[in-house]
Amino acid sequence: MHTIYADNAATTKISQRALEAMLPCFTDVYGNPSSLHTPGQKAAEALWQAREDVAACIGAEAREITFTSGGSEADNQAIISAARQGEKKGKKHIVSTAFEHHAVLHTLNRLKKEGFEITLLDVHENGLITPGQVADAIRPDTCLVSVMFANNEIGTVQPVKEIGAVCREAKVPFHCDAVQAVGHLPIDVKELNVDFLCASAHKFHGPKGVGFLYAKKGTILTNLIEGGAQERGKRAGTENLPAIAGMAAALKDAVAHMDENAEKISAVRDRLIEGISAVPHCVLNGDREQRLPGNVNFCFEGIEGESLLLLLDDKGVYASSGSACTSGSLDPSHVLLAIGRPHEIAHGSLRLSLSEENTLADADYIIEAVEETVSLLRGMSPVWRDLTEGKKPFVTEE
Repeated sequence: MHTIYADNAATTKISQRALEAMLPCFTDVYGNPSSLHTPGQKAAEALWQAREDVAACIGAEAREITFTSGGSEADNQAIISAARQGEKKGKKHIVSTAFEHHAVLHTLNRLKKEGFEITLLDVHENGLITPGQVADAIRPDTCLVSVMFANNEIGTVQPVKEIGAVCREAKVPFHCDAVQAVGHLPIDVKELNVDFLCASAHKFHGPKGVGFLYAKKGTILTNLIEGGAQERGKRAGTENLPAIAGMAAALKDAVAHMDENAEKISAVRDRLIEGISAVPHCVLNGDREQRLPGNVNFCFEGIEGESLLLLLDDKGVYASSGSACTSGSLDPSHVLLAIGRPHEIAHGSLRLSLSEENTLADADYIIEAVEETVSLLRGMSPVWRDLTEGKKPFVTEE
C-alpha cells in the first residue's frame, strides 16, 4: 500500500545528521558537563558548541540560549518569567491571542487565577493578527505580549517583526512561540524585536523531548525547575547532551537547506490546496499566502474529521485534524473557532503538514484519497442529506 506521512506539524522523522550527532554522546562524549574531570569537560565543550550552533541559527548569542525539554516548557518559563518581573513593578496585564498553543493559553489561565488580567486578541478570519490590534491592547500595566510566529493548526505566519516593533516602542517584553517556524522560516531575533523565542527540536527533524528558549540578554528568568546550577542556574538537571547535540545538528541542516526545502514543500502544498479546493462545500483555513510552506488545512461540511482521518489512514495517508496535543479531545479546535468557523464546520477539519520528503505525486494521491473519502462519508451522513435536501442551509459555498 502507498503510504504518505503528512503530519509533520505533530512531529518529524529524525534526520540522519541529527542521529549521527547524537551517537557519540552515548559512547565517547558521555561525561556529565558539570564535572571537572576530562570526560566532563569534553561533554561541556560539546554542550557549548551546540549552544553556539543553535544561537547562530537564529541570530542570537550563545548565552541567550537555555536548553529545555521542548517548546511547552520554554513557553511556560518565558511567560512566567515576564509575569513575575511585571508583578514586581505592579504590572499584571498580558496581551495574547485567542488561537495560541495550549502551552501558552493554559499558562495564561494559571496566571489569571493569580490575579493577572489577560487580553486575548480576536483573530481575523484569515488567521492573522495585526500590529494595530497589539498597539491598541497595550496598557501602562502591560507586562508581556505573547503572539505565536506561525499557527500550529492553520499555518498562518504573523507579522512578528512589526508586532515586535510595537512592543519595543511601548517598552513591553515580547514573547513569541516559534515552535512551528524555527527551521522552516528565516529567523533573526534581533531583527524581529523579540525578547523571548521558543522552539522544539522534533518539529525540524531533531529528537523529541528537547527544545530551547531564547531570552534576550539582560532578561531575568524565573526558574521552573530548582536544583543544580545547570544552564547558568536557570534550569536545573543534568543536560540531555545527546538530544541537544541532535537538535543543534538538525537545526543547522534545516537552516542550510531552508530555501530549497521551502520551494519544494510550497509546490506540494499549493498542489494540495488547488486540488482539494475542488471538493464541494469545503473551505481553506488560514491565509492563502501568509502561511507556512508545509501547511494545508481544510474544513469539509457535513462530515466528522475523526472519521475522515481513520479512513485516510486506511488508504495510507497519515494526517491529523489539528494539534497533536489535543487529538484525544472531541471538542472542536479552538483555533478554528477563533477564526470564526461554526462548530459543525470546525468538527470536519483536516490538517496536512508536509516535509521535504513529500512529492507532487504524494499530493495527487492525497487529493484523490480525500475526494473519495469525503464523498463516502457524506453518502452516509444524515447531516449531509439534510443539507442537500434543503432542510438545513449550507454554511460553506459550492
